[in-house]
Amino acid sequence: MSVPATTTTQLSLPPPPPRPTNSTQSLSANKSTKHHLTLKQTNNKPTTDPTVSWTTSLHHHCRSGRLPEAAAELTRLRIAGIEPNYITFITLLSACARFPTDSLCFGMSLHAYARKLGLDTTNVKVGSAVVDFYSKCGCVDLARLTFDKICVKNVVSWNAMINGYVRNGRIEDAVEVFDEMPQRDAVSWTAMVFGFVKKGHFEKGLEWFQEMQLSGVEPDYVTLISVLAACANLGALGLGFWVHRYVLKKGIKDNVRVSNSLIDMYARCGCIDFARQVFLTMKTRTLVSWNSMIVGFAINGYAEEALLFFNSMQKEGFEPDGVSFTGALAACSHAGLVDEGLNLFEVMKKVRRILPTIEHYGCIVDLYSRAGRLEDALDVIEKMPMRPNEVVLGSLLAACRTHGDVNLAERLTNYLLVLDPNSDSNYVLLSNMYAAAGSWGRANNVRKKMKDFGIQKKAGISSIEVDCNVHEFVAGDKSHAEIDKIYEMLEHVWLELGTSGYVPESSLVDT
Repeated sequence: MSVPATTTTQLSLPPPPPRPTNSTQSLSANKSTKHHLTLKQTNNKPTTDPTVSWTTSLHHHCRSGRLPEAAAELTRLRIAGIEPNYITFITLLSACARFPTDSLCFGMSLHAYARKLGLDTTNVKVGSAVVDFYSKCGCVDLARLTFDKICVKNVVSWNAMINGYVRNGRIEDAVEVFDEMPQRDAVSWTAMVFGFVKKGHFEKGLEWFQEMQLSGVEPDYVTLISVLAACANLGALGLGFWVHRYVLKKGIKDNVRVSNSLIDMYARCGCIDFARQVFLTMKTRTLVSWNSMIVGFAINGYAEEALLFFNSMQKEGFEPDGVSFTGALAACSHAGLVDEGLNLFEVMKKVRRILPTIEHYGCIVDLYSRAGRLEDALDVIEKMPMRPNEVVLGSLLAACRTHGDVNLAERLTNYLLVLDPNSDSNYVLLSNMYAAAGSWGRANNVRKKMKDFGIQKKAGISSIEVDCNVHEFVAGDKSHAEIDKIYEMLEHVWLELGTSGYVPESSLVDT
């Protein structure tokens, strides 16, 4: 900032004020001046806008989730003849969006009021709040109508619409809005990455992340959490390493949610030692941190470590929840600790007062199944307070194959066919069991039933990650660019298996 040029001139002192003729005049003048100043200060005193006071009161109710009280306060505001401003509407609509199950009617009345004043179209902040409210209440079409009516949109309103479509599973519509968006930020890209990951399109989510990087937009910690979730589901360890290095470089390693996602990614990719390293370097741990380690140890076959962490967590003052017990029960199942697992199940129900979910019952079924106590496992299924799903039944069915119990497998298959009559895996597993038992006629009957119902066996897919790229293969697939090297390696592996004494299972027919 430059200083303006000035001209220097010699200043003369102002003439002295006239002296009062007597003391009475002086006193009168002082009183008059003092009285004048007092009036002036009083007149200039800022008056508080009543709308601001009412909005502040509404904010306190909304922040505490007291929407009925907020609605009553708004009614009193209107009775008092005070008109709400745009901040009042944003405050109330944001509260409705936070509690969507109980606020749809109230939020719609607020929108009607805002429409009457024209605020939802002329004020982009109010319009964006309405879009967000409808999206979180599941009324995404109403959100789109409101969005289209906003006169001048900003990046917040565009992101609200994209997030609305993503939240409601309409990813194609989100892509369409994203493509129309004049300017995109990290929130816009993160919403798209999250949307595809949430829908289970993990490869597509990573493709959007790569596009985000190419566009020059820097990801935030929310983006990285979605990317790590995709890596965990794909087993994309290389990209997971890259994200971890990025986290360290950007100085966000102390973000608890990012650290928890790293633990989960490493555990699900089979690198439990890396997961442990992240856990041990965390300055602050949450229940999710402990649960991620317990489940990670369990799924990787480290039952003792899982139970050790389960006990250590409680010593640290953390109360185990349903996820904690799921991990501990899975650990007991993998280690064959039947009595310990059953005792944990009872502690969960009677001491911790945690209502068992189907995941907990599934762990108990798996516990009995791995121990060969198939009838006990079936008894648990029949006495469960909820209907068994295909995962629970599939666990026992696989145990029937291991122990050669064809009769029980037939009974379970009837359950499974009712649950999912179009699932090919149940038919194939039963057919293979008949074949293993030498009942070729029954095996052919199952295959014929599949054909009559129009059910085709889906090809199994294998995947491997090389240089941060995930490659998928099916049986007999020769479409890969490096197919010659792949089959050369398969021949080498086959020879190594033979020299190690491996004998293939030839009793099963899986065509």
